Parts: sequence; C-alpha cells; structure tokens
Amino acid sequence: MRRAAAYCGARQRYLHALRVLQMLLLAGVAWAAAVLAAAPAPAGSAVRDEGPLQIPAPVQVASGVYVIFGDGDAVAPANRGVVANNGFIVGTSGVTVVDTGSSYRYGRAMLEAIRKVTALPVQLVIITHQGPEFVFGAAAYRDRGVPILAQQRTAELIRERCAICLKNLNRTLGEDEMAGSRVTVPDRTVEGTTQLDSGGRALELLYFGPASTPGDLVVRDRSTGTLFVGGLVSVGRIPELRNEQIPGWLAALDKLKTLDAPVMVPAFGRLAKRADLDRIAMYLRELEASVRRAFEAGVGLTEAMRRVQVPAFSRDKLYRSAQPQNVEHLYLQMEKQQQK
Repeated sequence: MRRAAAYCGARQRYLHALRVLQMLLLAGVAWAAAVLAAAPAPAGSAVRDEGPLQIPAPVQVASGVYVIFGDGDAVAPANRGVVANNGFIVGTSGVTVVDTGSSYRYGRAMLEAIRKVTALPVQLVIITHQGPEFVFGAAAYRDRGVPILAQQRTAELIRERCAICLKNLNRTLGEDEMAGSRVTVPDRTVEGTTQLDSGGRALELLYFGPASTPGDLVVRDRSTGTLFVGGLVSVGRIPELRNEQIPGWLAALDKLKTLDAPVMVPAFGRLAKRADLDRIAMYLRELEASVRRAFEAGVGLTEAMRRVQVPAFSRDKLYRSAQPQNVEHLYLQMEKQQQK
C-alpha cells in the first residue's frame, strides 16, 4: 500500500510539473507572437495592404482644365506608380479625362478626385499614347461604361503589347497594388486629326503621324488653348525610346511650337514651355548623332552603351537607366538597317 501511495504521489507530481511546463510553453508562444505582430514588416515584403491609393490633388492650370501631377520618377513601390501627369477637362455637361494612370487603383482614385471638383459625369476618356503609366486606369472607367478613345495605332498596340507591360508592373508594384488592373483596349478610335464636342467642350485631337510612338495624340482644348501633349514631351526626365520615329518626333515638336499654346501639359514633369520642346529636340538629335558615330566607327554595342553620353542631360530623371537603353535601341535599329 505504501508503495502504491508513493507511486500515485510521484505520478501526480509528474503530471503537475508537465502542466506547468505546458503553461510556460504556451505563454512563451503567445509572447513571441505578440512581439512579431508588433514588429515592422521587413523591407521588400511581397504581401502588403496599402489601402486606397492617395494621389495628388488636381491642379487647375486653365479654366476648367485640371492636371494630377506625378513625381516624374520611374515606377517603384515607394511611389505606387503615381509618376505620370494625367488630367481632365470640365465642360458644361460632362468631363473628359485625358490619360488614366498606371493602375486600376489610380483610375478609381482619379474618379474620386474628379467628384470632388464637379458632380458632372465623365463622358469620355482619351488616351494620348500607349505608355503603361497612362493606360491601366482605363479599366475603372470601362467598368462604369465610359467610352475610351485613342488613335487607331495606339489601340492596336495596347491590344498587342500591353499584356507584357501589365506583367512588368505586377512584378514591380506587386499584385496587390495592381489588383483589378487589366488590358483595356479603346472602343473608339480616330485615324487623323479630329474635332469633337465632349461634355459641352470643343476639343481637337491632333495627330502629326508616328513620333514618340506610332499613335501620339495631342488634345487641344479650344476655349483655353491648353494642350495635353502626351508622350511627345517630358520635362526634367529623359525620354524612353521604344517605338519612336525620331524624324517624325522632331517634326511634331516643330508643329507644337507653331500652336503657341499658353499651357502645355507634358507626360512627365512640370508644365512645358517652348524651350522644353527645343530641349527634347536637342536631346534626340545629339543622341542619334552620337550613336551613329559610334556605330560607324565600329564600336561594339556594349561599349557604345557605356561610352555614348549626352552630358547636358545627365541630371535629368532616369538618365542613368534610360540613356544606355536608348543607345542600345538606336544601335540595334542601325544594325538592322545595315543588314537590309
């Protein structure tokens, strides 16, 4: 009996110790979970909930003409893709949107910004060119039944190539940031210069032919003379050459100067002045001439990408990344032409 009682006592002490140990372990797990929950997320975390996109407030640059200015940098998680200039024109019966931003979230945020300016409905979206920073907000307007217009070649390029751009933006910004974004092909197109009334406002869509892209449109508000010049002009940022025709681009810049617009809204940067058109033309001429000299001298592509510089533009945004890519693009064009 004494042995049995001793056994039972030992077993009870063992079970009590085990329960104490379990309680300590549970307390430790709870403490560790609390510490981890309170700790900041590691840099570069792939999953995050950024919430609604905050974009800059629209700036009125002329009577009834508003611009939402981006920061002009490359698309990155830090700026959430808010880099380009997008805008809208308020008429007597509705609103015309010019370019739509880099994501569905941007399109939604832009609609909210418009509602704070006017209760009038958005009646038309115009896409000036197929740059990814301007087209992916269009889905937010398509979901509301708003027609989307572009030059015919721009619409074709959106259909043919923007799926790749979307993948790149998903990779850069993350799928959460790009949620809802999709390739939205314009359902209305124009081939050449066109006049239209949108929202009770007389507009001109100017097409100068293939330039910075095959389908560049310039939107001119007749009542104020304001020009949305799209991909033809960037201020303080190096153009990224992709589908350009440099002779056509230079000719388009010359035509813009003849319009003598009081306000010019570029793709990136502050409002453009006549001198900015000359500066873009200077960059294109110097870049092409320098690449041609290197090519004709037998300099290899890799060396040309390192050697060919346009120092007067070295302080512009994207210079370090876009300059060698622009050199490569033109070099390969010249190589292809030589092989014909």
